[in-house]
Amino acid sequence: MLAGTQRALLRRLAVDQSENRVPSIVAAVVRDGEPVWIGGRGRVDGAEPTADTQYRIGSITKTFVATLIMRLRDEGKLDLNDPLDRFVPGTPAGASTVAQLLSHTSGLTAESPGEWWERTPGVSADELISLLGKESMPHRAGRRFHYSNLGFGLLGEIIARARGMSWMEAVSAEILQPLGMGRTTFLAEAPHAQGYAVHPWADVLLPEPSHDGGAMAPAGQLWSTATDLARWAAFLGGDTGDVLHPDTVAEMREPAIVDDADEWRGGHGLGLQLMRHKGRRVAGHTGSMPGFLATVWVDPKDSTGVLFLANTTSGGGYMLLTDFFDLMAEHEPRIPATWTPQSDVDSELLALTGQWYWGPMGYALRLRPEGMIDLTPLNGRGRASRFRRDGNGAWIGLDGYYAGEELRVVRRADGSVSHLDLNTFVFTRTPYDPDAAVPGGVDPQGWRGQ
Repeated sequence: MLAGTQRALLRRLAVDQSENRVPSIVAAVVRDGEPVWIGGRGRVDGAEPTADTQYRIGSITKTFVATLIMRLRDEGKLDLNDPLDRFVPGTPAGASTVAQLLSHTSGLTAESPGEWWERTPGVSADELISLLGKESMPHRAGRRFHYSNLGFGLLGEIIARARGMSWMEAVSAEILQPLGMGRTTFLAEAPHAQGYAVHPWADVLLPEPSHDGGAMAPAGQLWSTATDLARWAAFLGGDTGDVLHPDTVAEMREPAIVDDADEWRGGHGLGLQLMRHKGRRVAGHTGSMPGFLATVWVDPKDSTGVLFLANTTSGGGYMLLTDFFDLMAEHEPRIPATWTPQSDVDSELLALTGQWYWGPMGYALRLRPEGMIDLTPLNGRGRASRFRRDGNGAWIGLDGYYAGEELRVVRRADGSVSHLDLNTFVFTRTPYDPDAAVPGGVDPQGWRGQ
C-alpha cells in the first residue's frame, strides 16, 4: 500500500478516536483476502492496541451462528423452510422458519424476557424458552424486518441440538480452527481491552460489565482481534476455505428483506447485514455490547473489506468504515487485470455465442471465464443473468430474473441448434423465427408495413 494511503487511513482513524473520545480502537483494511493495513489509537494497559488485542465483537457473533446453520443446511440436516418447532418445540415462534430467524423476519421481539440480557448473567436455554409467551411475538412471521437478538438465541439452540454440543464448541471446531482464528474466543483472553462507557460531559470512564450470556450468547458473546476479524472479512467475501462453499456465502449475502426506513439503503440477508454505499453493495455486521463497538464490512466485487474494534459503549466508528472504502477508492483504485485469451474453449459453446432474440428483443450470449456464460439484452436494459453448469451438466441461472432457472439448448433431429429454452421462454437466432414451435411466426403473413 502506498505511504500516502496509509497516512490517510491513519489520520481518519485518529480523527475518529479523538473526536469521539474512544479509549482505544483498532481498524484494518483487507484486500484480496489479506490485511494490507492495520492501525491502532488510544491505550490498552498503557500501550497502543495492536492487531492481537482482543475486543468484544457483539452481534458479529451472529454471522458465525448463521454460518453454522448454513453448514447444517448444506449437509441436508435442515431446510431453511423448516419451522422452528421441528428443532426447538414449545416456543410462540414455532411456525417461524429457520430462514425467517436468520433474516430477522420471524416476528419475534428484539430482546429476551426478563432483565436486560446484555448486562445480566445469562440463563439456560430451557429457562429462556419457558419464559416466552404471546408477547414475545409482536409481529406476524414474515410480515416485516424486526431485528431480534432472541431469534439468534434460538438459532444457537438449534445448532446445539443438531450437533450434540454447545453452539460455541461447534463454532470452534467447524469455523475457528479450520480458518486459523485462534484469538476468537467465548470469553476474553489476554491481551484484551477493558470495556468502558465514556461520560457524556466529562473525559472520565466507567468500566462496563462482561459476563456469559447463557442462552442469549449466540446473539453477541464472542471476542476477537483485528487479525482474526480480517480473516473473517475474507471469508465473508468468498475466501471460505473448507468451511462453506463460496456459493453458500453468496446466498447469505443476497437481500432477504429491506430495512424499511425512510430511505432503503440497507437490509438483511441470511445472518448478514447489507448496505449500499456509493455504488458498492457491501455485507457484514455491526456489533455492540456494554463497553464495546465493532463492525466488519466487505465488498465482494472489489475484494475489499474494512473493520474496526473499539472499547466504548457508544460514539465511534459509524462513518469510519465507509470513509475507509472512499479512501481506498481514491488512493488505491483497482488496476484492471491484464486481459488474456482463454486457453481452452468448447467449440459447441463458442457456436452458441452472439445474438439471440426473445420475440423482437435482442440478446447477446457471451462466454465468460470459469466456465460461465451470460445472456444480456443488447440495449443494456432488462433481464440479464449469468449461467453455470451444475453437477448434471444443466445450465442454471446464478443471478437476476433467471436465478435458479434452467437454460436448455434445444436441437433439431440433425443435431443443429433450434433454439434456447429458458424456463419456457424461447430464444431464436432471428426475431420471431417462424420455424420455432413457440412462438412461431405469430402471423402467417410475416413482417410487413402498416
